[in-house]
Amino acid sequence: MTLTRPDLAAMGAYVPGRSIPGAIKLASNEVPYGPLPGVLEAITAAAVDTHRYPDMGVVALRDKLAARSTVDPSRVATGCGSVALAEHLVRVTCLERQDEVMYAWRSFEAYPIIAAAAGSTSLRVPNRPDHGHDLAAMAAALTPDTRLVFVCNPNNPTGTAIRRAELDVFLDAVPESTLVVLDEAYREFVTDPAVPDGLECYGDRPNVVVLRTFSKAWGLAGLRIGYLIGSPEVAGAVRKVVTPFSTSALAQSAALAALDAGEEMRNRVELVVSERERLSTALRKVTPDVPESQGNFVWLPLGDRSAAFGAACEAQRVIVRVFQGDGVRVTVGTPEENDAFLAAAEPALGQP
Repeated sequence: MTLTRPDLAAMGAYVPGRSIPGAIKLASNEVPYGPLPGVLEAITAAAVDTHRYPDMGVVALRDKLAARSTVDPSRVATGCGSVALAEHLVRVTCLERQDEVMYAWRSFEAYPIIAAAAGSTSLRVPNRPDHGHDLAAMAAALTPDTRLVFVCNPNNPTGTAIRRAELDVFLDAVPESTLVVLDEAYREFVTDPAVPDGLECYGDRPNVVVLRTFSKAWGLAGLRIGYLIGSPEVAGAVRKVVTPFSTSALAQSAALAALDAGEEMRNRVELVVSERERLSTALRKVTPDVPESQGNFVWLPLGDRSAAFGAACEAQRVIVRVFQGDGVRVTVGTPEENDAFLAAAEPALGQP
């Protein structure tokens, strides 16, 4: 007899990007330019009251996010990163083992973990040959038991993005009883005008929720804070199940300060996008099937060569994120970091 659920023995654990002292880390999709202006000062000021509990309702931040998105605060929920909110959304929609959570694969590796932890059933729909979501296949795979669908746009780890015409068709095919979660953690890095902003285009749909994070473009990965915008019903349910006080006072203060530094955030995003295009162009000279990325990373579909490539990079003190059997994700770093990666990658990719 075991003390824990037997089904969890077969469940894989989340694998974070590795850090090695002295090596260049391009494995976790972090932005390399440090905290935004005003953030450190806000954290320092908030630290004086760390003996007090934070505002559990996250009222000031929710109000500010609501105003920026022109929605009522009742439609906003915050959490310990957008991944925690994804977990809460499964908790508020899935109750029975037969309840299904659908997602593309390969996509964000937390999705199957979240579904398994909730005791629900995963529906994995393989990506198209171009590494993007196969929305037609996902629509065809919907069943009466499908309670929630994750759509990662842009997709992590492949960087591919779904354009509006295709997403319109898919959303129209999803029944009103199924919640669609548009995971837009990398929205700020999107440059393709045909890729829709989920809040602007689908915010009026009761069965659509949009996830956003402060961990990427806003530079707060270490403080763990994200938010969702959905219907008052869904957002209210999530606020009920969120771990009490899980959005720390430091994270709340930092997020408020970061939002005031929007211009600098956009300047940094432009640097990342420029380097993303430079990396993609260089890599396609030796690996032509590198897909267009709309995130702050690029995807190398190396299949069974992935682990060997990752080891070759590590031997040159550059750490990338390996998904053995599928590919390698490389975070866009500073120009100097990217140069070091290319110096390691180009000879490795030239090997048979």
